[in-house]
Amino acid sequence: MVSSPLNSAGHLGRGAPSQTRKQTLHSRSAIAKRWLTTLSKHAVLIFFGVFFVLPLVWMLTTALKTDPEVLRYPPTLLPATPIWQNFPDAFNFVPFGTYVRNSLWVSFTSVVGTLLSCTLAAYGFSRLEWKGRDVLFILVLSTLMLPYQVTMVPLYVLFNSFGWVNTFNPLIIPHFFGNAFFIFLLRQFFLGIPKDLSDAAVMDGCSDLRVLWSVILPLARPALMVVTLFQFLSSWNEFLTPLIYLNDKELFTISLGLATMRSAYGLSRFSLIMAATSLFVVPVIILFFFAQKTFIQGITFTGMKG
Repeated sequence: MVSSPLNSAGHLGRGAPSQTRKQTLHSRSAIAKRWLTTLSKHAVLIFFGVFFVLPLVWMLTTALKTDPEVLRYPPTLLPATPIWQNFPDAFNFVPFGTYVRNSLWVSFTSVVGTLLSCTLAAYGFSRLEWKGRDVLFILVLSTLMLPYQVTMVPLYVLFNSFGWVNTFNPLIIPHFFGNAFFIFLLRQFFLGIPKDLSDAAVMDGCSDLRVLWSVILPLARPALMVVTLFQFLSSWNEFLTPLIYLNDKELFTISLGLATMRSAYGLSRFSLIMAATSLFVVPVIILFFFAQKTFIQGITFTGMKG
């Protein structure tokens, strides 16, 4: 028996909505699965993020407490009445402005020296062809295995013979002679830049320094930002080197000043110490906030080629 067109059309009409419903259910299931995956990832990140944020929150809330409230047992997270005056008091309790100025000067000049020296060295290791290049690069990387404690005494003897003790020179000048880790970081990023760009610039008559300045550096901004942030954090948080070389309190960096403040006053002014420590963290947070996108991009793309 041959079915009539009406029956065939009716059959197709009944099947099409069924197929559409299946596609809709499948689409909704995929969306729900995607949302569930995203929520689970964020839940894990939030869970572990709390462990990193909690010390910062404890520092800020302690900075807003009175000294008797800090020593209360059992301890409380939030202050009964926030004491905002602790922050200006901490700034005036010790020569905090002098410490900040010294730290900013040391950090800024260290960043400049690191960018100048490491950029030139990384360009030489990545773009220039010369005999013994790879061997020398391996020797540079091998210095990463030397802990600071091994070179600490020889460096002190050397800098003392130069008359640099109790000056900023030991904290600044070594950064103008390169850093093996940053040279490696920049070299790997430079290798990821197409060589045709620099070859074209050379054919147009550019020197190596011109190629570096006009072609390589504009494309390497993410990597340069990574080096800048790492070096600034290292110099800003440095404690051992200023402790070794600086004797005059007028030359103390902020990390050394906070340690001196802690040893001098202890728990008697703990709220002011926490307030000063909070001020110590602020420049780092501001720097990372403005450089976050470029910093993450530099971390992502550095080292993709070797």
